[in-house]
Amino acid sequence: MATIAVRILGSNSRTALRRWCRSSYSSTSAAVAEAESTEVKDYADYRRSLYGQITHKALLVDAVGTLVLPSQPMAQIYRTIGEKYGVEYSEDEILFRYRRAYGQPWGKSRLRYVNDGKPFWQYIVSYSTGCSDPQYFEELYNYYMTEKAWHLNDPGAEEVFRALRKSGVKLAVVSNFDTRLRPLLRALNCDTWFDAVAVSAEVAAEKPNPTIFLKACELLDVKPEDAVHVGDDRRNDIWGARDAGCDAWLWGSDVHSFKEVFKIFISF
Repeated sequence: MATIAVRILGSNSRTALRRWCRSSYSSTSAAVAEAESTEVKDYADYRRSLYGQITHKALLVDAVGTLVLPSQPMAQIYRTIGEKYGVEYSEDEILFRYRRAYGQPWGKSRLRYVNDGKPFWQYIVSYSTGCSDPQYFEELYNYYMTEKAWHLNDPGAEEVFRALRKSGVKLAVVSNFDTRLRPLLRALNCDTWFDAVAVSAEVAAEKPNPTIFLKACELLDVKPEDAVHVGDDRRNDIWGARDAGCDAWLWGSDVHSFKEVFKIFISF
């Protein structure tokens, strides 16, 4: 069970956590759970002693899948908007072709999101739907920059982020996205929640490349070991953040809401 504690507190915590994990485990699950809770609490208290009643100086947050979610299935939108442009593929076929196209290597640099990302998305849309009409692409592309296309994953996010900032925690979005991310955050009225945005199209590095996490820490003026990243993708978010020297918590496993994140930060 100590491995769960390590996951919650991050890879940088392994060495220090072992100092607290020497006690023997009881044969009953209740005793094990109690021991685990004590060990994690002790280490969280230790981090607060370093940073002044918070476990980390900064929180980095993934965008798609963590902060925001699509409001409708991608294939449904591609099909609905595409009908007036002659798209005939079914939603299942669009989804199959989308996944196949998205999974292919892209360009020599392998960076999908460069600047506005249009060359990449033009390829994806054309391959997924069989339609290369530039008007169709522009309508679809612009749609995904509006509040109609996305919604906040956690309705309680704003309250939590404001409380964290009030407690001295710096906040940043770290996302594999093109330059539409900033106007999208403004459209969702959440751009002012963050002190910085590190988007792959601007940094020229995509998660799990640690460069994008290091850039976020630079923008916040914190050391990587002082930050924790929360995201829903084990490879991109967890492994990438830890390679950069940050702690990392997996959304949907280690934490399920930003309220849970707040409880770990402030009052374990």
